[in-house]
Amino acid sequence: MAPTLDSILVSLAIQATANNVLDLQSATSPLSWSKPLSMTTGTGAGQADRVFTDTRTIAASGNDDLDLAGVLTDPLGAVLTFARIKTMAIYAYGANTNNLTIGNAAANGFISWVGGATHTVTVRPGGLLLLAGTDATAYAVTAATADILRVTNAAGGSSVTYDIVLIGSSA
Repeated sequence: MAPTLDSILVSLAIQATANNVLDLQSATSPLSWSKPLSMTTGTGAGQADRVFTDTRTIAASGNDDLDLAGVLTDPLGAVLTFARIKTMAIYAYGANTNNLTIGNAAANGFISWVGGATHTVTVRPGGLLLLAGTDATAYAVTAATADILRVTNAAGGSSVTYDIVLIGSSA
């Protein structure tokens, strides 16, 4: 029996306060914004049944090609085959000197999540890319033709380290 996911919660919270000191008083404007996305176990809308997490390091000017269909393993050791990605979170460590470039695999690229001619997004050191879609379609993965997520160290001279979390479904 394949492992299941229970109590899935993806949440983004932003808190900030803008201040302005005036002659006789000060003005503040607080921001507290959060968007939680809950999912249950399964493969339909609002559901996911697969998860991959890892901390990875890429050599200077190197690539890390993640095969989303039949190569990665979940935290319990089961081989994963994603049909859809519901959440993709990539955090570039702040100590990195170089950017990460996400996307643009040489062949069979997983590109249903990004447009543009090169199909890439840059994540700067200390930056976070968060993509989430909880509908039934989400971001399609097609085994053998559109299943490679490329993460590239955008420059030479030093390695880069990143964390990745992929939550998705098998159908």
